[in-house]
Amino acid sequence: MAQMVYESFDKMEAFMKEVFMKLGVPEADAAVCAEVLIESDKRGIDSHGVGRFKPIYIDRIKAGIQNPVTKFELIREGPTTAVVDGHDGMGQVIGKKAMQMAIDKAKKYGMGMVAVRNSTHYGIAGFYVTMATQAGLIGITGTNARPSIAPTFGVENMLGTNPLTVGIPTDEDFPFCLDCATSVSQRGKIEHYERIGKTMPPGWVIDREGHTETDPSAALAGLTKGTAALAPLGGIGEETAGYKGYGYATVVEILSAALQQGNFLKALNGIDAAGKKTPYHLGHFFMAIDVGAFVEPDKFKKTSGDILRELRASVKAPGQERIYTAGEKEYLAWLSRKDKGVPLNESLQKTLKALQAEYQLDRYEFNF
Repeated sequence: MAQMVYESFDKMEAFMKEVFMKLGVPEADAAVCAEVLIESDKRGIDSHGVGRFKPIYIDRIKAGIQNPVTKFELIREGPTTAVVDGHDGMGQVIGKKAMQMAIDKAKKYGMGMVAVRNSTHYGIAGFYVTMATQAGLIGITGTNARPSIAPTFGVENMLGTNPLTVGIPTDEDFPFCLDCATSVSQRGKIEHYERIGKTMPPGWVIDREGHTETDPSAALAGLTKGTAALAPLGGIGEETAGYKGYGYATVVEILSAALQQGNFLKALNGIDAAGKKTPYHLGHFFMAIDVGAFVEPDKFKKTSGDILRELRASVKAPGQERIYTAGEKEYLAWLSRKDKGVPLNESLQKTLKALQAEYQLDRYEFNF
């Protein structure tokens, strides 16, 4: 088996941008798409970076279910709100524009919210809330997705992994950034386990009989066929409070569909009645809050930082070296990777070599 190799972030970002352009994505939009993907790898979120470049974006553009040219249509707008139709364009482009709209409104009026319909997978949600924290604002975003999560006491995949993501500025070197699915795990992580040949922990996925599935290949096949489902955050049943994850996933589903009158639940399957692939028509929402409308921004950031520092300084469990706060591990991953680059396993090396040949990008000299 080939060893793990590292490629520079700049090289991988440029490579992905060029492939996107070869597929018809305009240069400026291709740059945004590559920027969001590489940011995931910078943060150590390998489930949503280079590893998803081909199976999510390239394959969907080729299949005709995602438009390489993005039409960002403003449907309705008020001083602090807006509704946008993305016409199944590039989710990263739609997401960045929509969050910027929310930020601009918040800076003017104190708060801003933009609801989006007919979009596509927009990458890591944390990218968009970090846009807000970099502007000194609180950022919130969520998105629905193809059905994956079973309701508590159910076994049918109904809800998407539906992250409810929050970014808060602090006086530290990194913001508070809670970016996680409302399921115990999510497809991207299962795909990562399949790529590295690793068995999943029990409790992530259940089949129609309510039994847990630990084989990632079987789990992915079951999720696609609808014969398996992800457990909601908290786990299977009520004993470990799975109803909480189920509830939060439902909140995100409603806010990603009702405000913008978009698709929801089984309508997001990406397959029509005849079994033909169709656009996913995803919905998102983006919120920005200007802390300066409530308090002096520096005071807010210090209080936020104090809270996080006190949490990390609290009594640790036996055998544990440290306590983390949300966004800290991603910051540490960046410090560890910034000089090494993106880690690429054997499977990804083969995929990138194939793309290099397909799009005649031999000028990129990879380390494998």
